[in-house]
Amino acid sequence: MQTYKISSNYNNLIRLTVAQGHFATTSSHITHYIDITMLKARASEARAVAKSMASEYLATTVVDAIVCMDNTQVVGAYLADELTTSGIMCMNQHGTMYVTTPEVNAVGQLTFKDNVIPMIYNKNVLLLLATASTGHTIEKALECIEYYGGKIAGISSIFSATDSVQGHEVHSIFHSNDIEGYESYPSHECPLCSAGIKLDGLVSAGGISNIR
Repeated sequence: MQTYKISSNYNNLIRLTVAQGHFATTSSHITHYIDITMLKARASEARAVAKSMASEYLATTVVDAIVCMDNTQVVGAYLADELTTSGIMCMNQHGTMYVTTPEVNAVGQLTFKDNVIPMIYNKNVLLLLATASTGHTIEKALECIEYYGGKIAGISSIFSATDSVQGHEVHSIFHSNDIEGYESYPSHECPLCSAGIKLDGLVSAGGISNIR
């Protein structure tokens, strides 16, 4: 696949690697694969992402915990540090933030273990994701956080194709508008499938598996 890069206006370290084609996620078919691997795994890029995300929140925002989806724990740790440094208030008795991630049970539901629930219950939770193409993952995460008694303080994603989910604004560094021709379709209504165009790959939080 041929790829190209898109840089953030905030910091040149923050760059998406994009490939055009026909790809399937767990909830949709998309016209572009967006590789965020290095932004999640390399310290310098993850720190730059966290700094950019922290700028979205006012000093009066209360954040007690960050729930990380899509393997964004490295970014989450830096984001907690950035928010603390910038003066974000925290109601925890320890005066610091929790950074955690839910588990997925056998039927695909998100859950928190008993020892993690105190990090969520009655806490102001910032939800962190790598990508949000349809909002499906966000909906599942919000349901999980609220089930365990958490209060949503904000949603941040490196890339998003949706502006809000369940009345919560999705803050993102990159938007689908930044990628010319980007489209997301329900898998059963995909015009590429209808045109007989085969899939180039299967996309998950961990990356891509080429199938051609």
